[in-house]
Amino acid sequence: MSINNKYSEPELITQLKLKDSLAFSYLYDNYAAAIFGVIYRMTQNNELSEDILQESFIKIWNNFDNYDSSKGKLFTWMLNLARNLTIDNLRSSSYKKQQKILGDENYVNHIEAETAEMTKFDILVLRKKIDKLKPEQKIIIDLAYFGGFTQDQIATEIKIPLGTVKTRMRSAIIELRTLTSKL
Repeated sequence: MSINNKYSEPELITQLKLKDSLAFSYLYDNYAAAIFGVIYRMTQNNELSEDILQESFIKIWNNFDNYDSSKGKLFTWMLNLARNLTIDNLRSSSYKKQQKILGDENYVNHIEAETAEMTKFDILVLRKKIDKLKPEQKIIIDLAYFGGFTQDQIATEIKIPLGTVKTRMRSAIIELRTLTSKL
């Protein structure tokens, strides 16, 4: 059966159990948009939703033998699988840490945008506040916000693990919040 032909649900299930890649392409083409919509409503994040959708279809392909048509429709099974993956992602500690880091980075980005509008005197005051940071924090802030380095590039540049860069950046941002609130 060509990819352009329409499968009935029983035919599609049979072909998927046989690991037919054309049937899987048909499955993706006809169900991905609906599943993506459900994932996106849960995450409100396009990039994360795309990642979870891809992970869902990989899991569908790898675990299709677990599908039991007597327990429900194919779409319902796929939707539950995608929903569970989404919940797992949202509950994961790495997701929560990423959201916290993004929040802190957004705060520094906000400070950076305001800095562009500051007078030279204000920039000197901010520099003095940054100079009050610990040396290991100061270098990371300098590279990130005045050198334009990413966290990965900073880790490579100063030869420390990426996790250490993230921890030091976060503690520096917290310290800067305290110092800049006194401006």
